[in-house]
Amino acid sequence: MAQPGTGHPTNGQFFWVADNVIANDFPDVSTALHHPDGLLAIGGDLEPDTLLNAYRRGIFPWYSQGQPILWWSPDPRCVLEPDQVRISRSLAKTLKKKKFKVTFNRAFADVVRCCAAPRAGGTNTWITPDMASAYIRLHKLGHGISTECWHDGALVGGLYGVAIGRVFFGESMFSLMPDASKAALVHLAEMLNRRRFRIIDCQIHSNHLQTLGATLMPRDIFINILKHYC
Repeated sequence: MAQPGTGHPTNGQFFWVADNVIANDFPDVSTALHHPDGLLAIGGDLEPDTLLNAYRRGIFPWYSQGQPILWWSPDPRCVLEPDQVRISRSLAKTLKKKKFKVTFNRAFADVVRCCAAPRAGGTNTWITPDMASAYIRLHKLGHGISTECWHDGALVGGLYGVAIGRVFFGESMFSLMPDASKAALVHLAEMLNRRRFRIIDCQIHSNHLQTLGATLMPRDIFINILKHYC
């Protein structure tokens, strides 16, 4: 990784947030590094105004416990249009059986906690205690949104993210039963579509997201959408 510099990334350096206080403006996303893809700035804080300012500019925090806050804006961007969720035959059967009870914003903190739990075979999580607290604060301000899937009264799946204007920025999902997180995404997309949301930001591509209908979008197009719909 390149050594931290001051100001915009030049000559292999990237933006360092002096004194751990982010300025009113982040660097332009076009100055993000290519390796690692999208790394834009380091430091700052996770206060609501900082996070909302970042998301509006197509920037999100992603770091591990013990690291400074790392800010990212990868190119291309993984996105999903609310009316383009791909439902497999098996998922359609699960939805038809109404196997899960789906709610919104009933258990935001619990969804974040479940998403933060290490995945099978792993011990680390990028959802640090500071990150969890930051998104719970956004939820209390009306920007943090969760979708929960329940089975026999137990929380078995869900997802959470940030809503600004008519854009939903997805953060993480979890599943303790087959299709639980997928069912949460389908119901979220239906709700967002009814409310005329333009796009769901999935941040970084994965095969799992691709099977659900997510596609890659050039960053400049993504940023233009944010300017119109955030």
